[in-house]
Amino acid sequence: MKKSFLMLLAIIVLSCNNAEKKSDTLKVVTTTTMITDLVKNIGGDAIEIKGLMGAGVDPHLFKASEGDVSKLYNADVIFYNGLHLEGKLVEVFEKMKAAKTTIALGEFLPKEQLIGSDYFASNYDPHVWFNIQFFTLFAAEVTKTLSQKDPKNAVVFAENEKVYLQKLEDLEALVKAKIETLPKEKRILVTAHDAFNYFGDAYDFKVVGLQGLSTATEAGVKDVQRLSSFIIKNKVKAIFVESSVPRRTIEALQEAVKSKDHDVVIGGSLFSDALGSEGTQEGTYLGMFAYNVNTIVDALK
Repeated sequence: MKKSFLMLLAIIVLSCNNAEKKSDTLKVVTTTTMITDLVKNIGGDAIEIKGLMGAGVDPHLFKASEGDVSKLYNADVIFYNGLHLEGKLVEVFEKMKAAKTTIALGEFLPKEQLIGSDYFASNYDPHVWFNIQFFTLFAAEVTKTLSQKDPKNAVVFAENEKVYLQKLEDLEALVKAKIETLPKEKRILVTAHDAFNYFGDAYDFKVVGLQGLSTATEAGVKDVQRLSSFIIKNKVKAIFVESSVPRRTIEALQEAVKSKDHDVVIGGSLFSDALGSEGTQEGTYLGMFAYNVNTIVDALK
């Protein structure tokens, strides 16, 4: 299977420059659902967009299918998170750089504001979309790239960006107002893996993940025992599962706390590495962020 995939990749690299343009509409491929939603808002009807990952898909473990390779082959522009979030696709994008416009949005963020990690290949936490200000920088880079590739629609992209940036500003205000209702001593967020560090930095939460930054690692017995002691010591009222991570790890943590004659509830399921189903509130970045904050604050009060 790997050999077959590499052969298809080679065909892409050799053929992209000679691909015949079938329409004037800019063809865009995106990876994560967050980036897909962002690019849809900026590109609107002026682009044809295809996302590789759907609701609940874990980007850390995602493997491209032959159908995905076909989408990449036909793309004019490819937007992805970068910072090694899409670990199994990095090699693909690196090989395609000479023939395609491939944009790793995370690479445009100020490095001094990124959270370092001794446990992740990039040495940076890749879950940057949980800082709304970073997402505004993503929007600027998407607008710039689309305008360069399709100048005739540059005004459309700029107008769409302006509208979306206002929505992000409104979201930031709503989020801050909601979080202000939660006392600072209760702002302890325990989740399945370390996806919320940027969220914690932005809104003064202590964030603890059972697994590391990548879901490719498994939580061990020591991790569960360590975190259960932390929950008891800090009187944490609720812990959270994640939509793209199996429930069993958090359920094991809950049982470990109960075995020590304490109780902690599962406060709900948060959206971390992927949005919710298309057509729902949580299926958009704005809706997902608001949903997460409401779920966290209401459970921890």
